[in-house]
Amino acid sequence: MNILLLVAIALVAVALYIPQWHTRRILAQFSQPHPTLPGTGAHYAEHLLKSQGIHHVRVEETPDGDHYDPTAKVVRLSPANFHTNSLTAIVTAAHEVGHAIQDAQGYEPLQRRTEMVTRAQGFARFSGFALIALPVLLVVVHSPILAALAFAIGFVSQFGGVLVSITTLPVELDASFKRAMPLLEQGGLLSPKELYNAKRILRACAMTYVAGSLSSLLNLWKWMKAIKR
Repeated sequence: MNILLLVAIALVAVALYIPQWHTRRILAQFSQPHPTLPGTGAHYAEHLLKSQGIHHVRVEETPDGDHYDPTAKVVRLSPANFHTNSLTAIVTAAHEVGHAIQDAQGYEPLQRRTEMVTRAQGFARFSGFALIALPVLLVVVHSPILAALAFAIGFVSQFGGVLVSITTLPVELDASFKRAMPLLEQGGLLSPKELYNAKRILRACAMTYVAGSLSSLLNLWKWMKAIKR
């Protein structure tokens, strides 16, 4: 039984690692400056926003990874994607604009995810403080109730992560394949081969969110196993 468990854990670890490795490889493969595409990822994002009539969303550079902030109404691109015209930069910009389009159209799954992320972040701050304080109290009080409370807080925190991951996946898929890909196809900038590679980039990135969901489920399983003990 222990051997089977180790094999299962190894398979899960591989399933978590391969999508991340594949995505890094694909993004690096198409990160070289494009010989004909006009403008940078930032310029393309601004162009797409204007073409969709979205004038209240800004485009900014960030060191914290490409993302759309629905609260601040900002498309944020990493330095490489902000300043270059590579296929990776163009596709990434289209994907993040896809989220801005979701927001502008009142796409309900994005709204639910935003609310859930906000609540999860607040609870994570609370649980982080509680999980530091409770062990200290346990030394002083020696109460089994406090121990149970610590595990409960950890479990809820992990379960919140699972909910966020599960909610994020369909939002990301919609932004990639129902929003970004049509924009890229209609733009006339990319050749058929480049459109095929754009789909490869989007599929690779989507798999990282699948891996993230698996990772969250694995963390939750660890907490459930700890509680049973």
